[in-house]
Amino acid sequence: MPRPTCSRCQRPLGHCLCPLIPDLESRTRVLILQHPSEVGHALNTARLAALGLRHAELRVGEVFDDLPQLFAQPDYRACLLFPGDDAAALTGYAPKEKPLLLVVPDGTWRKARKLLHLNPLLAALPRVSLNAAAPSRYRLRKAPEEGALSTIEAIAAALDVLEAPRRFDALLRPFDALIEGQIAAMGEEVFLRNHQR
Repeated sequence: MPRPTCSRCQRPLGHCLCPLIPDLESRTRVLILQHPSEVGHALNTARLAALGLRHAELRVGEVFDDLPQLFAQPDYRACLLFPGDDAAALTGYAPKEKPLLLVVPDGTWRKARKLLHLNPLLAALPRVSLNAAAPSRYRLRKAPEEGALSTIEAIAAALDVLEAPRRFDALLRPFDALIEGQIAAMGEEVFLRNHQR
């Protein structure tokens, strides 16, 4: 029988992260498009990001038919947070500049690329990327490449750049607790054997 879970953060009740989830205001709107394979993942950080930001929305699927309406918000400029040769490095907002609708695909690199392939409008958005983010705190997954971040880390880092001097470190509190909880559950010895480089 499955353990009872929190309806909000979807963690087991004994490990509910809700007290750590902030309620952060931002100029930037964040739209997270999550591949369905990520929904039940124990380390689902996209949900934590969406819960911690007032102007964030999480959508789950492979094909998103309502992208034209989502991207046509007159007060925002839609762009895709995804690396690529044509991606512009994020910078802070200029005075009176229209804020971004920051679209963030969530999934493995392969699944994220599949979302772009299945949604041509998504792939056609101007791309932005992080210049030099801090190293990932995601000590339980081996990054596919140097500088790779979890979804919640990428969103917090992007908002730190866009809305400086404001900081969005509070967004990472439940993420840090989630990682520490997983390490505690597996035991220090198993963690060191399998996850230390």
